[in-house]
Amino acid sequence: MSALAPHRIDSAADFGRVALLVGGDSAEREVSLNGGRAVAAGLARQGIDVTTFDGAPALFAAIAAGTVDRVFNLMHGPGGEDGAIQGALQLMGVPVTGTGVLGSALTMDKLRSKWVWQRLGIDTAPFHVQGPGDIDADAIAAFDGVLFVKPAGLGSSIGVSRVTNTQELAPAVELARRYSDTVIIEQGITGGEYFAGVLDGVALPLIRIETPNAFYDYDAKYESDQTRYFCPCGLAPDDEARLQQASLAAYRALGGEGWGRVDFILDDDGRPWFLEANTVPGMTDHSLVPQAAAVLGIDFDDLVWRILETSL
Repeated sequence: MSALAPHRIDSAADFGRVALLVGGDSAEREVSLNGGRAVAAGLARQGIDVTTFDGAPALFAAIAAGTVDRVFNLMHGPGGEDGAIQGALQLMGVPVTGTGVLGSALTMDKLRSKWVWQRLGIDTAPFHVQGPGDIDADAIAAFDGVLFVKPAGLGSSIGVSRVTNTQELAPAVELARRYSDTVIIEQGITGGEYFAGVLDGVALPLIRIETPNAFYDYDAKYESDQTRYFCPCGLAPDDEARLQQASLAAYRALGGEGWGRVDFILDDDGRPWFLEANTVPGMTDHSLVPQAAAVLGIDFDDLVWRILETSL
């Protein structure tokens, strides 16, 4: 694994006036607000001039008033993670952390992410695209065992269901449709669930999770104290290094840059099946990227500094 580069900025003043963008009106609003409080405190402890803005309109007003030099984007979901804010800030000439317009739009769309990975020979779980209308029973019949039903354009496991029988399928699709017109019905893969954080071109140590919940759902991610996180993940060093590089390649294939996270299932043959990429991962006290960075000796304050450097 490559080492992280030295800091590009040594003085907090060189960042100028930083706008921390949080909240918005997506279903991931509360996750963003919770992480934003931690990030704002971490930036302020280092003497960075930071102001928090809840949603894009307040941010745009501050930019128009000439009081913003760069943006730390922590607004999850549609509007914050799908290329919309990235495109607006690009037109305004204001630098922003993380991935640009194309990569943000592509990673936010789970369906198109999977299409790209398939085309490049990167393993992703078999799936069926369910648009409006009745469920295609013939397509679903080709799958075995557990299925996962997901909205195509949302994160934090919101609207995701684990389906074990045909009676559960229609309600699961109905739930996912509350958040996206396009629904993905995905073959469940048996194996361990792993997460690879990405920071400035480097894949962080892998995290393996275990949860007593049926799957790593919203509760397991943000509320439960029963979820267990393993970092080091327990793999042999050579295997971990191989999977880190595979995760980095999967992230870059979608145009991901700056910082982010890639999620995958590792099957019994040691083969990774990639689920999704996140370009604005969570930064709450349960979040994975801060945990992985800590294994490298990067504490939370150093991490938010390094993420802010991705706006350079």
